[in-house]
Amino acid sequence: MTLRSISDIRRHFLLEPRPTYFISATNFNLLGIDEWVNRFTAINYIDCFGGRYPNVLVPDERPHDVFESIEDINNYLLVHPAVIDRVARDPGRAVFLMFDDRTEALSRDRGLALMMPSAKLRTEVDDKISCTRIADRAGVESVPNVLARVTSYAQLREVSKALGDSLVVQTSFGDSGHTTFFIASEADYARHAEEIEAEAEVKIMRRIRCRGSAMEACVTRHGTLVGPLMPELVGFAELTPYKGGWCGNELYPGAFSAAIQRDARAAAFRFGEELRRMGYRGYFELDFLIEQGTDKVYLGEINPRITGASAMTNLSALAHADAPLFLFHLLEWGDVPFELDVDALNQRWADESNLDTWGQLVIKHTVKGPAAIDRVQRAPESGIWRLDPRGGVSFVRPDIHRRGARGPDEGFFMRITGPGDYRYEGADLGILMVPQKLMNSGELTERARAWIDGLRAEYLAIGEVAAPPIAPGQFKIF
Repeated sequence: MTLRSISDIRRHFLLEPRPTYFISATNFNLLGIDEWVNRFTAINYIDCFGGRYPNVLVPDERPHDVFESIEDINNYLLVHPAVIDRVARDPGRAVFLMFDDRTEALSRDRGLALMMPSAKLRTEVDDKISCTRIADRAGVESVPNVLARVTSYAQLREVSKALGDSLVVQTSFGDSGHTTFFIASEADYARHAEEIEAEAEVKIMRRIRCRGSAMEACVTRHGTLVGPLMPELVGFAELTPYKGGWCGNELYPGAFSAAIQRDARAAAFRFGEELRRMGYRGYFELDFLIEQGTDKVYLGEINPRITGASAMTNLSALAHADAPLFLFHLLEWGDVPFELDVDALNQRWADESNLDTWGQLVIKHTVKGPAAIDRVQRAPESGIWRLDPRGGVSFVRPDIHRRGARGPDEGFFMRITGPGDYRYEGADLGILMVPQKLMNSGELTERARAWIDGLRAEYLAIGEVAAPPIAPGQFKIF
């Protein structure tokens, strides 16, 4: 039976007989999707809700090597006896935040159908150098740049002389600003020369003053669906120890001018259509850089996957009016024929009257160096919290959904680091979602700062010389 309408699609997933597993460190990225997809289960390393989330399997801890990537966590889960037993009894389909060749092989061994593009294709698309070339083919503008091998400061200046004195250099891979270098002098270059010169090619860009933004989309056989454009929170020292590190998003009507939204949506559609020509299918996210003063929309980078902004997209009023963007990813990778009027859906999703107002803060451990490592004794619970007029926070009740936060004084906190866990530089402590804006004129609001300070104060830890199970400062877990 061919699915011919949004109603058909919604009914199809509510009656889906086959299990769908989301295997990752936490269930944050696809929070709430189990309300839309029958037999949707998250298999996670971290229990963010103390056993209260109904469709999550967190197997008991087993000895393992120190995790150095999300892929390591997923591969650990796929060889865990409890996971092997679960999927053997109830085989189905699997989606991942990140995966590699070993994840693909282990999934096949477990009888799981992988509902994602291949690791090889995803790696090709994720490469910042390759992404720039894909954008060029798609007619999507990047910040003025040159792609080149760099062997010295003098040679860097020679190949980039048309870009000005202040440069941004990026290597092919890396997140949270770890491999983005700001170069305005030879001293700046010297601090990062080893990493830059180790690369076969780097991206050298003119440095611009810009606003960060994110837009998620989905490549389908009928065309590319484009979600809303969201302001990004980047590099706030109150939230992250990493300069240039992502630390949240906002979604609200009027966040960007109509012209900026039009240009970003058109760019995302063109980029998605080029991905489709490459054989890529499903979910992806683009970071756009909005140049201050000109409002010019430049492509920053791509994440060929669900992301930390996916909960904002998939829990929005826009998604509830039709269907979460992620359902179209599952549809594209499923085996049921469907029809889809992509143009009509994109026009509806471009209408700001379909947006509600939400913001999310990703709160990391910001202490740096070896002194950052300690062990948590007490941590705030996941659920609804309230901000009082004096700036303090108090726990209201357990909850598993952000819609439980009602009014400007309440927020939904999802705990990542709990009692017994290690804190280290860059460790994700938790995510706060509130029904309000978090920034004014590019700076955190006083209420946002009060939320951050209040939730940090709920953590109590003792110093301990030990090795945490995750390599400090190496990667983010969602």
